[in-house]
Amino acid sequence: MRILLAEDEVKLALALRHRLQQDGHWVDLVTDGDVVMRRARDEDYEAVLLDVMLPGTDGLTICRTLRERAQWMPILMITARDDVRDRVRGLDAGADDYLIKPFAFAELVARLRAILRRSPAERPAKLVLDGLVLDPATRTVSREGRLIPLSTREWALLEFLVRRRGTAVGRAQITRHVWGHDHDSTSNVTDVYVGYLRRKLDVPGRETVIRTVRGIGYQVGTP
Repeated sequence: MRILLAEDEVKLALALRHRLQQDGHWVDLVTDGDVVMRRARDEDYEAVLLDVMLPGTDGLTICRTLRERAQWMPILMITARDDVRDRVRGLDAGADDYLIKPFAFAELVARLRAILRRSPAERPAKLVLDGLVLDPATRTVSREGRLIPLSTREWALLEFLVRRRGTAVGRAQITRHVWGHDHDSTSNVTDVYVGYLRRKLDVPGRETVIRTVRGIGYQVGTP
């Protein structure tokens, strides 16, 4: 799962990113509210961990703006303010949950799983396509009842394409989402991982799950 982590306390931010990455998530760390606004507009995230007090645009404004844009990714707000009124303001702004500092990492992960499970209809609990069933909460995939083990990157790539079913997605866009902004978008890593997925997902005699779109990239499903 790709997560946008917006936190300006550097020590906490680095610790959270490290722990989330250990759990198999891809984490984009941002410390400035204005940058958060741009990233959330230009990139696709499965969840946002959002500090209330950020330089630039504050967390409440960010949350409210995302919801006004009809961006429904789960948002878990983080704050040092242990005040009921602050929590109410965060929830009224559109946050799915609220976490008070200091907190245990296990609690953050549990709350993240919970808001993913109860996320709105625009983000279904499970993704179903041509016999494939993807469960974002457990990061598992099965085809016609058969569980298919995937690596973290394989899962991220497949989920990204399935969420854009019927749309041809460019290799550079895929690479940025799965491997991050710092990765060389001209490398063939996406092609290599599509090959891995095809070997695991495809059934002999049937159309490949991930189709190559000449001159663009890859697509799953039909428009």
